[in-house]
Amino acid sequence: MTAPAPDRAPAAAPGHAPARVRIARFRSARRIPAALTALAVLGVAGLFLYDLAAVRAGRPGMQWRRDLADQLGRQTPADPWVLVAAGVLAVAGALLLFLALTPGLRRILSMRPPDPQDGVRAGLDRKAAALVLRDRAMEVSGVRSARVAVRRSRVAVRAQSHFRELDDVRADLEEVLTVGIGELGLAHPPQPRVRVTRAPVGKR
Repeated sequence: MTAPAPDRAPAAAPGHAPARVRIARFRSARRIPAALTALAVLGVAGLFLYDLAAVRAGRPGMQWRRDLADQLGRQTPADPWVLVAAGVLAVAGALLLFLALTPGLRRILSMRPPDPQDGVRAGLDRKAAALVLRDRAMEVSGVRSARVAVRRSRVAVRAQSHFRELDDVRADLEEVLTVGIGELGLAHPPQPRVRVTRAPVGKR
């Protein structure tokens, strides 16, 4: 996927090495949490606004608001239901802050642009990267099966070998995966972690 870059790095002066460009992660729009929060705020504000307009028009206020005001006037912060309500609101606020500050879109890995000045960003899906690296792992002699999981900082590979020494298969896998990860063009290439076991006798 591609998206416009948030900013452009200054051009490097002739005869100097280009400045190192920081590639930011893709950020989620968080549409569902934002919509739910907006609906909750709109609903509560609408109820209070309607009640205020009714009181101004000479009509009695809503019963639930009078009961709530009465309860708040008689309860103290040490009461159990006050503590429970405060805890729920604190957890909800912490969750909203977490969603606002974290990038999200963890399945998208940022790629390194050929030219940071062109204003284009690219991303690679983790499953697609894992599929490519698995195909590379299956090309190694002695590998019968392989499972690849791509994360932000490492690539976990679990392979089964039906012949050759396990240390030799592991060394070849690490070399092939290192080259494969470099060819993906990721902004922050993860490190491969390879585990090789012997395939069961019946499956060789």
